[in-house]
Amino acid sequence: MANPVGIETRLFIGGQFSELVAEAHEAKAADVDRAVESAKAALPAWSELDGSERRRYMLKLADLVEAHGAEFARLEALSMGKPVSTYVEHVVGPATLRYYAGKALDIHGATSLTSKDQLNLTFRQPYGVTGAIIPWNVPLIMICFKVGPSLIAGNTLVLKSSEKAPLTSLLFARLVHEAGFPPGVFNVVSGYGLPCGDAIARHMEIRKIAFTGSTRTGKAIQKAAVESNMKSCTLELGGKSPLIVFDDADLDKAARAAAFSLVSNSGQVCMASTRVYVHTSVAKEFTSLYTRAIQVIRGAVGDPLDPTTRFGPQADAVQYQSVSKYLAMAAQDGLSRLTLDNPIVTGGKNIVAPEVFVEVPEDHTLMQEEIFGAVSCLNTFETEAEVVAKANDSVYGLYASVFTRDLQRAIRLAKQCEAGSVAINTSSPYFCQDLPLGGYKGSGLGRELGQEGLDAWTETKTVYISTA
Repeated sequence: MANPVGIETRLFIGGQFSELVAEAHEAKAADVDRAVESAKAALPAWSELDGSERRRYMLKLADLVEAHGAEFARLEALSMGKPVSTYVEHVVGPATLRYYAGKALDIHGATSLTSKDQLNLTFRQPYGVTGAIIPWNVPLIMICFKVGPSLIAGNTLVLKSSEKAPLTSLLFARLVHEAGFPPGVFNVVSGYGLPCGDAIARHMEIRKIAFTGSTRTGKAIQKAAVESNMKSCTLELGGKSPLIVFDDADLDKAARAAAFSLVSNSGQVCMASTRVYVHTSVAKEFTSLYTRAIQVIRGAVGDPLDPTTRFGPQADAVQYQSVSKYLAMAAQDGLSRLTLDNPIVTGGKNIVAPEVFVEVPEDHTLMQEEIFGAVSCLNTFETEAEVVAKANDSVYGLYASVFTRDLQRAIRLAKQCEAGSVAINTSSPYFCQDLPLGGYKGSGLGRELGQEGLDAWTETKTVYISTA
């Protein structure tokens, strides 16, 4: 029913009425059931389709996604505040789709002739109906991480978008239709974790699920998967990534990389380098370079739809309040904070300015918990053994970065860092399509991207054939 004329119904927060961007339908458990039935009906024909045909669909989809880059950028700016000027997802996402399109004929098993009078072999087959739950911070990239390998492997997919950013997934679904994919191969349900996400995690017809998001939610999904049908889980979860700068490093390069990692997407990146360790002998010089680089890379702040804006707001008021609570805690505990030049006004816009705290105790909440905002802790170290121990003192293990000109040291730390990805003389959010991405410890299970990311969407079956 329409609202009566003259009656205000919007939320009033911070002295301003909220603006309605769009309304999306909310999926309930029954809607998940319908999506699964659709995916199940489409499965036989899709899984039996020649791999080159699946590749043809995927390449067409990649072209359409790339062509609609401006529309994707606008929707993500409206939904979660990513500035359109920094949008690269319409390039990164299709690159993933094209990579997996190229793997369509590379789904192979193995053979064995080592047993007398036997030909033994393995098949790699699709699971069948699969599920995916994606986050709000980089929705298009996360869609492509799931859609590319799942569909190329011959599965069908039911994907739940984030309630904070549902519009990207619906545009993507429209392009799947335009690319000519058979009905039911790809399905989108928009909704909340309860009941929609939980229904996917517990569904008895879904054999495999991939989730990207918080560690807390990842544990709940794995628990639901075990309690239902023991479905396979790929979980890419939170991070508290260390970045280590040795005294022989290119300090300017290290500072720029650390700053870019911190301010990208307003700090709303799971692999952001939020724990920076710098050798005491170069700490003063690095700190100056780091703070200056943060200001330069941050750039203009404000409306994410403004093409001059480089640093936008947090995704919503809830996220803004969450980050603000950490900053209030830091102030209450008397943590030492660097003064950054060119401060920004944050009132009423859900914008949290980049913050850098120095010599934070290793056991402090700011060092241990994922904040998901542009908040950095900058500490010093004396020895290699000391900094490795500090870097690994975390429940997370998603990404680590090391800056040094010493190749032997770089290799040692690449082996010693407890992280799924270790970058040498570069930093997050760098990754490549053809190598796996994922976390150690509380940062997840399994891997996405690369051959390993494709294998994760197939099951291995061993076949024994008597030749006697």
